[in-house]
Amino acid sequence: MAWSATMIGALLGLGTQMYSNALRKLPYMRHPWEHVVGMGLGVVFVNQLVKWDAQLAEDLDKMLEKAKAANERRYFDEDDE
Repeated sequence: MAWSATMIGALLGLGTQMYSNALRKLPYMRHPWEHVVGMGLGVVFVNQLVKWDAQLAEDLDKMLEKAKAANERRYFDEDDE
């Protein structure tokens, strides 16, 4: 998963820079260092997005377990009745 996220980020950064140059009607590879910076930022962005999504899923599972336990205590606890 790490390689695919890295490649997607690099392509996202490269594509964004090339699209920016195309909109301004400049040569695609006008400043090659901008493409490298864009690829690096894209890699960081997508990898952080993957980490955030994994953490979000983990937190959601914890919250659902807590809610399930609270509902079971509320509705199925027979000690109060």
